[in-house]
Amino acid sequence: MNGGAYLAIDQGTSATKALVVGDDGTVLTTIEVPVAVRPASGGVVECDPESIWQSVLEAGRRATAAAGSPALQAVALANQGETVLAWDPTTTQPLTPAIVWQDRRAATVCERLRDRAPELRQITGLELDPYFVAPKMRWLRDEISSEGVCGTTDTWILQRLTDAFVTDAATASRTMLLDLDSVTWSDAAFEIFELSAEPRPLIVANDATVGTTRAFGGEVEVRGVCVDQQAALLAEGCRTPGTTKCTYGTGAFLLANTGPRAVRSTAGLVACVAWQRSGEPACYCLDGQVYTVGAAVTWLRQIGLIAHPSDLDRLGAAVPDSDGVTFVPGLAGLAAPFWAPSARGAFCGLALGTAREHLVRAVIEGIAASIAWLARGIESDLGAPLTHLRVDGGLTRSTLLVQLQADLAQVPIEVFPSLHATALGVAMFAGAPIPDLAPTMVVEPAIDAAAADLHLDRWRAAAEATLEL
Repeated sequence: MNGGAYLAIDQGTSATKALVVGDDGTVLTTIEVPVAVRPASGGVVECDPESIWQSVLEAGRRATAAAGSPALQAVALANQGETVLAWDPTTTQPLTPAIVWQDRRAATVCERLRDRAPELRQITGLELDPYFVAPKMRWLRDEISSEGVCGTTDTWILQRLTDAFVTDAATASRTMLLDLDSVTWSDAAFEIFELSAEPRPLIVANDATVGTTRAFGGEVEVRGVCVDQQAALLAEGCRTPGTTKCTYGTGAFLLANTGPRAVRSTAGLVACVAWQRSGEPACYCLDGQVYTVGAAVTWLRQIGLIAHPSDLDRLGAAVPDSDGVTFVPGLAGLAAPFWAPSARGAFCGLALGTAREHLVRAVIEGIAASIAWLARGIESDLGAPLTHLRVDGGLTRSTLLVQLQADLAQVPIEVFPSLHATALGVAMFAGAPIPDLAPTMVVEPAIDAAAADLHLDRWRAAAEATLEL
């Protein structure tokens, strides 16, 4: 495909990014439009769906204009995965707020269905947790509205763009309603959640043409759709079994390619579709999550411990260690491997000599330790040690975080050269000739395995203590 450009839109939790990629694979322009998320007590995390839609339009139109309004080959869309709303299927008007993936209110649904968790794990590859889509759908239907259709934000956005009622294979695998092995909707899962009456979007390949849109100028195909983390996995070159990446965004997400086999985790991770290309079998991945990473940094700023993200390194590197302070980033509950939605964040090991610098460093260490535990789970499930870990996202600007991640995971860390791996991934699904990008730096562990084990054991003890709070 030559002679045009590609508009890649990454609709994320706190912002929508739009990239225009030329037909030679170069990024011509990047625009980011913030999205306001409304957290509140009781596990509430919501967003106005219309603000999501307007951010998609604004980011896409501004990026296209900034690139000189080139003829577009395709518009590609990445989505935030597990965020749910109900809408009128005829007018597409939202009937509810968007219930963001971090929202914890569906914990009541999960508790009610706790005895069905093993069955759901076998069917879907996922743990029964309010993070995933089906519990949110059931909660939304019970508590907010029984009207319209209910589903993920990608289906709603794509319907507005193209009139199609679809989702992609990777996003569908995040719903807890997909038969993971056949990549088809599971009647049994729909019945367990009492959602059998809900309309089911057509599941399409990640490189499929969904339809056409005139939202960004002339009529152009919408082609290349994927959930955000799997799109980043593709962009970072993790295309063979065992290759692994971690994205540090609002949350942190560690994914490992497992090839054509869906590996049911024995280490508390989840199994998902990584991607499925047209006419090909699915490629699968293992996935581990930390819900509050960039969100924890935002929290540090809100409570006055830092003034700017650059303070992470300025303050955290000003002390040689955290002086015994441990931070557990459970500000929205704990995901893999604990699956404890009611867990709370915590600082442990405080003393009269604890300074602000120690607290900041403890937060960075806590994030790195969380990912290191997930990496151990990946190694256990794959039966082999990781040889390297590719990383992306805004927090990779922190050289302290990258070094601590190498130390605690005991693998070389390869920093992806772009902050826009997700958008590049969906552009690749759309057909953009994105080249493989060499890491900007490779960071080796600076401590030995014994020292890493001591630190991780202390962190694990602190994390387990929060389960009782």
